[in-house]
Amino acid sequence: MKTIFKYILCMAAILLSACSNDNVSDLQLAGDCMVESIKLDDFEGTVNLTNRTITVRLPEIYDASAMKVTELTLSDGATCDIQAGQTLNMEAAKVLHVKNGDVYIDWTLQVVNDEARIKQFVINDIYTGIIDQDNRTITLYVPNTLDITNLVPTITYSDGATITPATGVAQDFTNPVTYEVVNNSAKSTYTVTVNAIDKPAALFIGEASNLNGLDPEAKEACLWMLANVPNSLYASFADIENNTIDLSNCKVMWWHYHVDGGVDGHDVFAARATKALAAKNQLRSFYENGGSFLLTRYATNLPSFIGVTGDDEWTTPNNCWGQDESGAELCGGPWTFRMYEGQDGHALYQGLIKGDNANEVYCTDAGYHITNSTAQYHIGTDWGDYPDYNAWTSRTGATILGVGGDGAIVAWEYPRTATKGGIICIGSGCYDWYSYTYEAGYTENYHKNIATMTKNAINYLMK
Repeated sequence: MKTIFKYILCMAAILLSACSNDNVSDLQLAGDCMVESIKLDDFEGTVNLTNRTITVRLPEIYDASAMKVTELTLSDGATCDIQAGQTLNMEAAKVLHVKNGDVYIDWTLQVVNDEARIKQFVINDIYTGIIDQDNRTITLYVPNTLDITNLVPTITYSDGATITPATGVAQDFTNPVTYEVVNNSAKSTYTVTVNAIDKPAALFIGEASNLNGLDPEAKEACLWMLANVPNSLYASFADIENNTIDLSNCKVMWWHYHVDGGVDGHDVFAARATKALAAKNQLRSFYENGGSFLLTRYATNLPSFIGVTGDDEWTTPNNCWGQDESGAELCGGPWTFRMYEGQDGHALYQGLIKGDNANEVYCTDAGYHITNSTAQYHIGTDWGDYPDYNAWTSRTGATILGVGGDGAIVAWEYPRTATKGGIICIGSGCYDWYSYTYEAGYTENYHKNIATMTKNAINYLMK
C-alpha cells in the first residue's frame, strides 16, 4: 500500500512540473522573471509582457553590430544569461533567458530602426511624385491647367511616423513646399516641387486615365521617363483624342504596351488596343506633322494603323507571344539580342554595358524575372510574308536595327522624312522594365542597358 501511495505522489509531481511550457504560470511571470528595464547603448527598451518581447528603437541609420547593455534590471532574485556591460550584435534578435529559482521565461530582445520616409506622394489622386530618397526631394510634373495654388496631396509615409503638413490638406505649390516626417529619433525633411507644364516636350502615352492605372510594366517605364526626360508628362489616349494636351512643343510620344499573355497579330491588337485606335487620327496627324514615336513591346503594331506603311495595314509584327507577370520566367543569366550588321554605330546602342560578345545587346541579369513579351517579324520561306530581309524592307519601308538569335527582326526604325517624324520600334522579349520579384543576391548590371537604350532613342528622336 505504501509503495502505491509513493508512486501516486511521484506521478503527481511529474504532471505538475510539465503543465507549463516555461515552468511558470502567467500570474507568476509578472513578478518572478520580469525584465524591469533594459538599455542598449543607452537606448531604452519597451517591454511587451503579452508577447514576451523587448524592443529597442534606434535612429534610422545606426550600427547595431556591437551594442552595449548599459542597463539591465530584473525581478528580485532573478538572473539572466546576458549581463549589464556585455556587448551584443543586435543585427539579429537575441533571446534573454531569465530564471528565478525553479521557474524561467525566455524574452526576445530586438532592435528596430526608426524610419521617417515619404514613400509615395500623389497630387489630386492622379499625379505621382518622383522621390529622391538620397536628397529628400520630390518632383512632380502636372499640366498647367491645374490650379497649383490649391493641390491636395495624398502621402504615404513610414508606419508610426507623423508628418507636417498633414496628408490630405490642400497646399499652394507655387513655390516648393517642405514636409517634415518624424518617427521617434528619426526626422526627415522633404522638399516638394511641382512643375506646371503647358507644352510638354515628350509624352508617355497609355490607355489608363492616369499613370497609377497602368500595369506594373508600363508604370515602371513611365516613372523612369518622368524622372529622366525633362518636361515630360503622362497622357492618356483619351487626352490625345480630345486634344486636352497642347502638343505644339511635343517632339516624342512613347508607348510601352504590355498585355499579359501577349498580343498576337493585327486582329488581336485591333480588338485589344481600342483606346489607342480611337485616337489614331490624332496620332497620325502628330506623326505626319513631324512628331516622332518610340514604340516598345506590343505598341510596335501601331505604325500599320496610322499610315506609316501607307495603305497596307497588315504590316504588323507576325510573330508575337508573352507570359503573365505573375508567372514571369527566371533569367539564369543575361538575355540578349544582336545588333544588325552595320548598325553598331546607331545612336540606340551607344554607351551600353558590354558583355563577352561585342555584337550582342545585353538586357538582363541572373535573378531577374521576365515575361519574354515579344513582337517580332519572322523572316524565312517556311511561313509568313517575308522570305528575306529585302522583302521585309521593301514592304514596310523600315530599317533593321536588331535581330534575335533565329534572325527574326526585333528592333527597327521608320526613318524621319522631310515632313514626317521618325519611329523606333523595339519588340524584343529582352526589353523589359519590371520584375515582380528578384532572386536572392540579384545585382543589376546589364539591365541598366534598358534605360540607356530608351534614353538614347528619345534623345535621337527629339532632334
